[in-house]
Amino acid sequence: MKRYDRLKDIQRLDPERDFLEIYRITATYEFPWDITRALELALYRTYAVPRIGRLLAETAQLTERAQKRYDDTALLLDAVVEHGFDSDPGRTAIRRINQMHRSYDISNDDMRYVLCTFVVTPKRWLDSYGWRRLCGHELRACAAYYRTLGAHMGIKDLPLTYEDFERTLDAYEREHFGWDEGARAVSDATLELMASWYPRPLAPVVRGASLALLDDSLLRAFRYERPGPVARGLTRGALRLRARAVRLLPPRTTPHYARQNPEIKSYPGGYEVSALGTFPTLGTGGCPVPHLRRPDTPAG
Repeated sequence: MKRYDRLKDIQRLDPERDFLEIYRITATYEFPWDITRALELALYRTYAVPRIGRLLAETAQLTERAQKRYDDTALLLDAVVEHGFDSDPGRTAIRRINQMHRSYDISNDDMRYVLCTFVVTPKRWLDSYGWRRLCGHELRACAAYYRTLGAHMGIKDLPLTYEDFERTLDAYEREHFGWDEGARAVSDATLELMASWYPRPLAPVVRGASLALLDDSLLRAFRYERPGPVARGLTRGALRLRARAVRLLPPRTTPHYARQNPEIKSYPGGYEVSALGTFPTLGTGGCPVPHLRRPDTPAG
């Protein structure tokens, strides 16, 4: 098999009918490392919406149990990619995702925005740092995959095409990105988690490189100092150099799933999909996180 043979296979498939197969090839054969990094950045972006970042801070899942929260998210999403929507593991993973989300007061708009980050951020990452760009079939399949996931999650008014996902994301970020103290705490905890995956002396370098990858809208929302041109140039240049090297390598012969990533550390003895995530205890208002409400505002 040659470097671009799988791309040719993808282009022979129907992106609306075969979207799971196309997305699986893209995520587990063509770009497993890049997709992992891009989805990390996708979730990170959501913290800059104060309503989302504040809720994550109040649950303490990403400030006090960051590694487990990271692992559970990756493994639940991975189960659907590996086994499909109609499989027992896939259905169990989606059920767990829904049980957790429905325990909190989360608006449909916020849920839809988070879904949009999963579609748009990988494409933009690969445009900049991938060994090739996604083709039209892959973009259509990615939109169909996450449109299907969103439907299983009960999200309404889903975008239809990649371009729709992108427009929705950009508009939402322009309107909603902003400062929140809790969101900044979640951001700091996430950067510390990523730095913890490397030897301790490298932690400041990893944090600096992570900040160098953030766009200015994120830096402003979290009130981080803008990295200098040298830090940005070195970080982004290193990723582009890696892409050139990967392009010269032979293609993968076996798929690589998120559960195989060394960053997953919480379950050395294995795990059950049904036991992943949290099991919040609901309060009287229907949400385990207390909210201040006006007397005329119904509980969500």
